[in-house]
Amino acid sequence: MAANPETPPAPAAESDKLKIYFLPNLMTAGNLFCGFLALTKIVEADPGSEDFTKTIHTALFLILLACIFDLLDGRVARMGGHESPFGREFDSLADIVSFGAAPAFLVHRIVLANVFVAQPQIGWFIASVYLICGAFRLARFNCLAAMNSGSGKEFLGFPIPAAAGLVASLTLLLLWIEEKGFTVSKWRFLLPIILLFLSAMMVSEVKYPSFKSLDFRAKRSFLKMLIMVLCVGFFLILWEHVLPVLATVVFTAYLLYGFVRPYLPHATQREIEEEADEPESPH
Repeated sequence: MAANPETPPAPAAESDKLKIYFLPNLMTAGNLFCGFLALTKIVEADPGSEDFTKTIHTALFLILLACIFDLLDGRVARMGGHESPFGREFDSLADIVSFGAAPAFLVHRIVLANVFVAQPQIGWFIASVYLICGAFRLARFNCLAAMNSGSGKEFLGFPIPAAAGLVASLTLLLLWIEEKGFTVSKWRFLLPIILLFLSAMMVSEVKYPSFKSLDFRAKRSFLKMLIMVLCVGFFLILWEHVLPVLATVVFTAYLLYGFVRPYLPHATQREIEEEADEPESPH
């Protein structure tokens, strides 16, 4: 007997229901919100205005804040066992805005638009290369995750949040060094070169550690905890002077680590990328 076309479809099984977890996706929404605000600030930035560097500063801080939200959403999801396909797709959509469109538009606004005045399409093309390579990298990551390829402890290609963090922190460093003369400084031409290099690195076959093995809930010794607290306090007091240098050093070190990593002994790699579980002392 033919099936009745008006018969409603059977309800989905419990295992087929879409799982959306609140806290990890809230962090991802914060990432996307910061990326959108960064874009609005970049649009508002007028190179001829006295508030130009201040507006760009705000956009750069928002991109770096989006990096923190991106770090937290995955960490929160793994700590609660709430990783899901929805979260992965939502994270990629947020990343392409915060770490793809925002840095590309930033470099075009403060450098490329002034270089290619007669042929502005060249400037847009250079900026779009970064955006397209970032989108390719995110699509490849999602495909590999869906196929369960790899152990999840490595990234294939330079991660787009780290690429955006490097662009933002380097721009912040150049603004800190030459705040008044940035719009005419020759150092700003480093940014499109770095942008194109990072574009190639995102779609490369170079492997980077994901640091997912690090457990922030693990117990630390008294000395380690004291050093961490003092470092955080030092950063909070002098963050305006420390952040441009520290962030640039961290993201650059991560970029270079991918090149030297294959030549390091496995024991050294494990020491850097993983945290050995400390046995609990008997009561």
